[in-house]
Amino acid sequence: MVLRLARTNVEAHLFIELHPCETCGETRFTPPSSVVVVGDDLASRYAGPCPRCGTEREFTFRLPEQVTLPDEEEPAFGVDGGASEIIDAGEWLWVADLIIRNTPAEPDEAMAVEQRRQALIDLRIAAAAVGEAIKFVPPGADAVPVHALWTERGRSVYDAEPGRFRKIRLEAVQRTYRELSDGFATR
Repeated sequence: MVLRLARTNVEAHLFIELHPCETCGETRFTPPSSVVVVGDDLASRYAGPCPRCGTEREFTFRLPEQVTLPDEEEPAFGVDGGASEIIDAGEWLWVADLIIRNTPAEPDEAMAVEQRRQALIDLRIAAAAVGEAIKFVPPGADAVPVHALWTERGRSVYDAEPGRFRKIRLEAVQRTYRELSDGFATR
């Protein structure tokens, strides 16, 4: 078995959500995890029944050499400078798009403190997802290469608008999401 690296638990859980149950299509899956040895690697194994249909599901990821604790205020999917091995560049933009569609662009006077905080975190997660797509741009290149899109979902995002994968545009979008998130900071 070849194990792909999940750089953080957050990245592993996102990968799991992006791969619904093959029997019923359920995306929710929060089984307990355990650390196992696979060959010479330590791995994190998530296994259990689908909450909707009961089909047994399992995901196993190689653990990173350095484990970091998540910072809710500054979300990060990968702790190193390398691109994801389990989620492609187009999927990262799909995740950012999904979050942005469901997040206000600016605070509303009627928003409770917790709603403002959640919007801030959601926008920072979207910015971090765009940042993950940027990691696929090779040094000296100006865009994500097509080979960095290995999933059907990722390729469909690319095919719909290839210009979104230019480095300068990705950086502008990431910066914009970060700036929007700052507008939700409570003082």
